[in-house]
Amino acid sequence: MDSKKNVVKHSLMEDVLAMVIGTLLISLGVTMYGNTGLLTGGTAGLAFLIQYSTSFSFGFVFFIINLPFYWLSIKEMGWEFTSKTFLSVFLLSFFSEMTPNFIQFTDINELYASIVGGFLIGAGFLMLFRHNASLGGLNILARYLAKIRGISMGKFQMCVDCGIIFLSMFTVHWWLIVVSIIGAVALNSIIAVNHKPGRYNVT
Repeated sequence: MDSKKNVVKHSLMEDVLAMVIGTLLISLGVTMYGNTGLLTGGTAGLAFLIQYSTSFSFGFVFFIINLPFYWLSIKEMGWEFTSKTFLSVFLLSFFSEMTPNFIQFTDINELYASIVGGFLIGAGFLMLFRHNASLGGLNILARYLAKIRGISMGKFQMCVDCGIIFLSMFTVHWWLIVVSIIGAVALNSIIAVNHKPGRYNVT
């Protein structure tokens, strides 16, 4: 039987709910990371580095950094993916600004924050990927490589994320870098285990 005949596309409401819930989960993980001085990879990692070095907030920096990547998204992934990604980036930027008003992590273990926060961010990413969206930046490149070359998104992002964290050695304490690498492994293990190119037909 042709599996394509059984494909049922997600409705617009399902896509919107997935983007809202996914970015809410990610914003909680981002708040845990930000309160403990941890880092992650991709454009989010760059946003953290700028946040720690300047007076700009994560949400603002994250939104601005992603702008140059949309041309690749439009060219290679299409308008639907790009519009969903733009909305997801906007939602995460907004939720990242609002979450600290509702919950404060004033005394949280760095190792716990890296693992649990990484799982939260990874689960949020997975929801976005399943609904043909991402959080821009290197996520767009990872999605493109998975679609065109069949390269595992989780493995690609794990390599890139660890590289970015290592580049931050002059910005944060070495222990936080070690813990951040553990968080990167936790984050990308969710994607590597649960998102295989070609395995899922529902879009």
